[in-house]
Amino acid sequence: MEDSGAGSGPPPNGADAQDPAAAARIVALVEEWSAAIVSNDMARIRVFMADEWVIVSESGITDRDAFLDYVTSGDLTHSAMRTISPSRVRVHGDTAMVTARMTNTAHYGGRRFDADEWVTDVFVRRDGRWLCVLTHITPAAPTDPPTDA
Repeated sequence: MEDSGAGSGPPPNGADAQDPAAAARIVALVEEWSAAIVSNDMARIRVFMADEWVIVSESGITDRDAFLDYVTSGDLTHSAMRTISPSRVRVHGDTAMVTARMTNTAHYGGRRFDADEWVTDVFVRRDGRWLCVLTHITPAAPTDPPTDA
């Protein structure tokens, strides 16, 4: 099954109606956070994360403090991060979810990693601010058809 992630049509029964302005604000927030990550500035990155934030990847769960420690030490840096698909945003009261395909270039332990991933971020609104509580990344399947050997 293939899904572009863009979404269409009205929300299912019981789902919150989607406000385009709220969705645009969440997309802008993700772009601001991406810029913070590329800045490699731990304090700037932390502004977007709830205390309980975790990232889930193929290697497991990494909590906020461990992630920020990697950035602070210089062991983890990013030189590029961009969204390459339309973002699918759903806002349900004080919770928002955004999923998009993203590429990034990171350096960890002296090695370069170029990633093409589907990223889902879950945000909660606290005291008028949106904070990310969960990031989940999944490697994207190649889009080029396989070549015959």
